[in-house]
Amino acid sequence: MLATVRSCAVVGLEGALIEVEVDISQGLAKFVIVGLPDAAVNEAKERVHAAIKNSGNLFPFKHITVNLAPADLRKEGPAYDLPIAIGILYAYGQLTPQEELEGLVFLGELSLDGSVRHTNGILPMVALAREKNVKAVFVPAVDAMEATLVEGIMVYPVETLGQLVGHLNGERRIESYTRDPSLLDQTRQAEYTQDMAAIRGQEHVKRALEVAASGGHNLLMSGPPGSGKTLLARAMPSILPRMVIAEALDVTKIYSVSGMLPSDVPLIIQRPFRAPHHTISHAGLVGGGRIPRPGEISLAHRGVLFLDELPEFGQNVLEVLRQPLEDKVVTISRAQGTITYPANFMLVGAMNPCPCGFYGDPVKECSCSTTSIMRYQKRISGPLLDRIDIHVEVPRVDYEKLADKRRVEDSATIRRRVQAARDRQLQRFASTKLTCNAEMGPAEVRDFCEVEPAAEKLLKAAMQQLHLSARAFHRVLKLARTIADLAESETIAANHVAEAIQYRPKIGM
Repeated sequence: MLATVRSCAVVGLEGALIEVEVDISQGLAKFVIVGLPDAAVNEAKERVHAAIKNSGNLFPFKHITVNLAPADLRKEGPAYDLPIAIGILYAYGQLTPQEELEGLVFLGELSLDGSVRHTNGILPMVALAREKNVKAVFVPAVDAMEATLVEGIMVYPVETLGQLVGHLNGERRIESYTRDPSLLDQTRQAEYTQDMAAIRGQEHVKRALEVAASGGHNLLMSGPPGSGKTLLARAMPSILPRMVIAEALDVTKIYSVSGMLPSDVPLIIQRPFRAPHHTISHAGLVGGGRIPRPGEISLAHRGVLFLDELPEFGQNVLEVLRQPLEDKVVTISRAQGTITYPANFMLVGAMNPCPCGFYGDPVKECSCSTTSIMRYQKRISGPLLDRIDIHVEVPRVDYEKLADKRRVEDSATIRRRVQAARDRQLQRFASTKLTCNAEMGPAEVRDFCEVEPAAEKLLKAAMQQLHLSARAFHRVLKLARTIADLAESETIAANHVAEAIQYRPKIGM
């Protein structure tokens, strides 16, 4: 007898509908799975056999053939356990066909005792099921809350295979899962590990961070060891604006596919902050591997990618950042096909000015030769530096500032200004797909960056004296637009352009 059950696969960050065809015929007892399964799918044979038996059902000792269609798409992971088990039970006549299988999708890994375990990628798979007009999905109970982020489809939480069999036979009905109304509440407050109030001094660096957060601009801090670069960067998430629902769903989808979504956090509302070590590989940063997975730049989507000790990263690793910084996506090509991951992140870098770290320091003398300083600074290429909007020096902090007992502006106060500036940008870009000033292209810069005559003269002088490239010119304008937004100005004034220009690197451009 033949049975067909629907399931889903994840290709990149998108779902793909899979038909699990099960045929049971007379002959030598054998269990075969075809349709480009990987090792985890092939091992489903043992899990499904034990789960059916331990759930109180009969396992057919006949020739069982399972085909995962389409056969040219590689199937990965244990999410096919549940649909394979249901297909076998239907084909063997242990399930009464009271419900139309064509309108149902089954997802989940089986334990040997028949319980249904967590499965990665539930969100994109349920989203695909809704697009294909599937009326209901059966998912592991622990993933039900994540599945309900997709509206317009019934979600049934399944704890055990025996429970699902009882539901399909009409014996014990499983109640559909109802989403908690507070799940999509944007007023929920995220928790931050660092606060700007704990950082003394460095007011000009805090201002640079505020500008960067307001417009989504890339930033590079340079200064001696112990000046607070890492602490400032780790406080950055506390001043970032809240994510809109579309951004939160995008980030949640990436973490769901990567298997990094916490079980108690079905929707990520806090912007990601990723800080990989400088020994990270090329594939670890941009994504890839034999089976492509999102890298750190995709895990930092809509958030911050912090690269501490920037020159210590491999040059090849740093150079691959150039294309994602421009296009906001990263494309990975393998023999099996091409996958595109989102990579719309803010790059925040920190570096010492020289190998010993004290070049230009007024207190401690630098012990590096001129040649070693130049070689160290040239580890970061000009094209990559040109893609960083804000360059700021972080000097050592004086004792007076460290010992000052006066109250310092906290992150919540800064975040309110940043949120107001970002809201103005969202309103301005309402007719486009843009979300912040840093995403503007040359066409949007012409449309949205209205410059006053005095500011135009200053821009012309800067182009001639600093030898700005066309990319740098547009980045100065975008940065000035953000500074104007913080000042609640509709046009870009000369002082906005002046501040944007002073964030350019002092040398090399």
